[in-house]
Amino acid sequence: MDASELFTVDTVLAPVDGSDESATAVEYAIAVADRYDATVHALFVLGRGVVRGLDVGTVDETDIAENTQGFFDDIGDIAEDAGVPITTSVDDGFSQTRKTRHPGNVVLDTADDIDADFIVLPREPVTRAEAEVLEKAAEYVLSYASQPVLSV
Repeated sequence: MDASELFTVDTVLAPVDGSDESATAVEYAIAVADRYDATVHALFVLGRGVVRGLDVGTVDETDIAENTQGFFDDIGDIAEDAGVPITTSVDDGFSQTRKTRHPGNVVLDTADDIDADFIVLPREPVTRAEAEVLEKAAEYVLSYASQPVLSV
Protein backbone atom coordinates (compact mmCIF):
# COMPACT_ATOMS: atom_id res chain seq x y z
CA MET A 1 0.00 0.00 0.00
CA ASP A 2 1.30 3.38 -1.02
CA ALA A 3 1.29 6.09 1.69
CA SER A 4 -1.02 8.18 -0.50
CA GLU A 5 -3.65 5.39 -0.64
CA LEU A 6 -6.42 5.49 1.89
CA PHE A 7 -7.02 2.41 3.98
CA THR A 8 -10.45 1.07 3.12
CA VAL A 9 -12.46 -1.86 4.39
CA ASP A 10 -15.56 -3.24 2.70
CA THR A 11 -15.93 -6.62 4.43
CA VAL A 12 -14.78 -7.68 7.89
CA LEU A 13 -14.59 -11.42 8.57
CA ALA A 14 -15.31 -12.47 12.15
CA PRO A 15 -14.72 -16.18 12.72
CA VAL A 16 -16.70 -17.37 15.74
CA ASP A 17 -17.13 -20.57 17.73
CA GLY A 18 -19.95 -19.73 20.08
CA SER A 19 -17.71 -18.68 22.97
CA ASP A 20 -17.95 -15.43 24.88
CA GLU A 21 -14.51 -14.58 23.49
CA SER A 22 -15.72 -14.88 19.93
CA ALA A 23 -18.77 -12.73 20.74
CA THR A 24 -16.34 -10.08 21.97
CA ALA A 25 -14.39 -10.40 18.72
CA VAL A 26 -17.60 -9.81 16.77
CA GLU A 27 -18.17 -6.62 18.75
CA TYR A 28 -14.72 -5.44 17.62
CA ALA A 29 -15.50 -6.48 14.04
CA ILE A 30 -18.72 -4.47 14.17
CA ALA A 31 -16.80 -1.44 15.47
CA VAL A 32 -14.28 -1.73 12.61
CA ALA A 33 -17.10 -2.14 10.08
CA ASP A 34 -18.93 0.85 11.55
CA ARG A 35 -15.79 2.98 11.28
CA TYR A 36 -15.25 2.09 7.61
CA ASP A 37 -18.92 1.77 6.56
CA ALA A 38 -18.32 -1.93 5.87
CA THR A 39 -20.22 -5.16 6.40
CA VAL A 40 -19.40 -8.02 8.76
CA HIS A 41 -19.44 -11.68 7.86
CA ALA A 42 -19.57 -14.01 10.87
CA LEU A 43 -18.23 -17.49 10.12
CA PHE A 44 -19.18 -20.09 12.74
CA VAL A 45 -16.40 -22.72 12.75
CA LEU A 46 -17.49 -26.07 14.14
CA GLY A 47 -15.01 -27.83 16.42
CA ARG A 48 -13.49 -31.29 16.07
CA GLY A 49 -15.83 -32.92 18.61
CA VAL A 50 -18.92 -31.53 16.94
CA VAL A 51 -17.76 -32.54 13.47
CA ARG A 52 -16.91 -36.08 14.62
CA GLY A 53 -20.20 -36.34 16.49
CA LEU A 54 -22.16 -35.25 13.43
CA ASP A 55 -20.25 -37.76 11.27
CA VAL A 56 -21.04 -40.72 13.55
CA GLY A 57 -24.50 -39.56 14.61
CA THR A 58 -23.81 -38.93 18.30
CA VAL A 59 -24.43 -35.18 17.98
CA ASP A 60 -27.85 -33.95 16.95
CA GLU A 61 -27.65 -31.69 13.92
CA THR A 62 -30.80 -29.85 15.02
CA ASP A 63 -29.22 -28.96 18.39
CA ILE A 64 -26.12 -27.61 16.67
CA ALA A 65 -28.25 -25.61 14.23
CA GLU A 66 -30.32 -24.13 17.08
CA ASN A 67 -27.23 -23.20 19.11
CA THR A 68 -25.54 -21.68 16.09
CA GLN A 69 -28.65 -19.73 15.10
CA GLY A 70 -29.06 -18.51 18.67
CA PHE A 71 -25.50 -17.17 18.63
CA PHE A 72 -26.11 -15.53 15.23
CA ASP A 73 -29.32 -13.94 16.55
CA ASP A 74 -27.45 -12.44 19.50
CA ILE A 75 -24.65 -10.97 17.40
CA GLY A 76 -27.18 -9.89 14.78
CA ASP A 77 -28.88 -7.77 17.41
CA ILE A 78 -25.55 -6.09 18.24
CA ALA A 79 -24.88 -5.40 14.56
CA GLU A 80 -28.41 -4.06 14.06
CA ASP A 81 -28.02 -1.70 17.02
CA ALA A 82 -24.83 -0.37 15.42
CA GLY A 83 -26.42 -0.13 11.97
CA VAL A 84 -23.88 -2.56 10.49
CA PRO A 85 -25.03 -5.18 7.95
CA ILE A 86 -24.05 -8.73 8.93
CA THR A 87 -24.08 -12.00 7.02
CA THR A 88 -23.37 -15.44 8.44
CA SER A 89 -22.19 -18.90 7.47
CA VAL A 90 -21.19 -22.16 9.15
CA ASP A 91 -18.31 -24.46 8.22
CA ASP A 92 -16.57 -27.53 9.61
CA GLY A 93 -13.23 -26.68 11.15
CA PHE A 94 -11.96 -30.22 10.75
CA SER A 95 -12.29 -33.13 8.37
CA GLN A 96 -12.00 -36.86 8.98
CA THR A 97 -10.74 -37.33 5.43
CA ARG A 98 -8.62 -34.25 4.62
CA LYS A 99 -5.57 -33.60 6.79
CA THR A 100 -5.19 -30.08 5.46
CA ARG A 101 -8.62 -28.99 6.69
CA HIS A 102 -8.27 -27.20 9.99
CA PRO A 103 -9.78 -24.02 11.46
CA GLY A 104 -6.96 -21.78 10.23
CA ASN A 105 -7.41 -22.90 6.63
CA VAL A 106 -11.19 -22.61 6.90
CA VAL A 107 -10.87 -18.99 8.08
CA LEU A 108 -8.39 -18.03 5.36
CA ASP A 109 -10.34 -19.82 2.61
CA THR A 110 -13.52 -18.03 3.69
CA ALA A 111 -11.69 -14.70 3.78
CA ASP A 112 -10.67 -15.26 0.16
CA ASP A 113 -14.13 -16.50 -0.87
CA ILE A 114 -15.93 -13.44 0.51
CA ASP A 115 -13.14 -11.03 -0.45
CA ALA A 116 -12.64 -9.91 3.16
CA ASP A 117 -10.46 -6.86 3.72
CA PHE A 118 -9.98 -7.34 7.46
CA ILE A 119 -10.22 -10.24 9.94
CA VAL A 120 -11.07 -10.02 13.63
CA LEU A 121 -10.77 -13.20 15.67
CA PRO A 122 -10.48 -14.26 19.31
CA ARG A 123 -7.14 -15.32 20.70
CA GLU A 124 -7.77 -15.33 24.43
CA PRO A 125 -7.94 -18.71 26.15
CA VAL A 126 -11.46 -19.99 26.40
CA THR A 127 -13.09 -21.88 29.21
CA ARG A 128 -14.98 -24.54 27.26
CA ALA A 129 -13.07 -27.32 25.50
CA GLU A 130 -15.42 -27.35 22.50
CA ALA A 131 -14.94 -23.61 21.98
CA GLU A 132 -11.16 -23.61 21.66
CA VAL A 133 -11.39 -23.97 17.89
CA LEU A 134 -10.41 -20.40 17.07
CA GLU A 135 -7.90 -20.02 19.86
CA LYS A 136 -5.85 -22.71 18.11
CA ALA A 137 -6.37 -21.12 14.70
CA ALA A 138 -5.40 -17.58 15.68
CA GLU A 139 -1.66 -18.00 15.33
CA TYR A 140 -2.05 -19.66 11.94
CA VAL A 141 -4.31 -16.88 10.68
CA LEU A 142 -1.99 -14.20 12.07
CA SER A 143 0.94 -15.84 10.28
CA TYR A 144 -0.64 -16.48 6.89
CA ALA A 145 -3.46 -14.00 6.28
CA SER A 146 -2.98 -11.55 3.45
CA GLN A 147 -5.50 -9.22 5.12
CA PRO A 148 -4.88 -7.16 8.25
CA VAL A 149 -5.83 -9.18 11.34
CA LEU A 150 -6.95 -7.97 14.74
CA SER A 151 -6.67 -10.64 17.40
CA VAL A 152 -8.61 -9.89 20.58
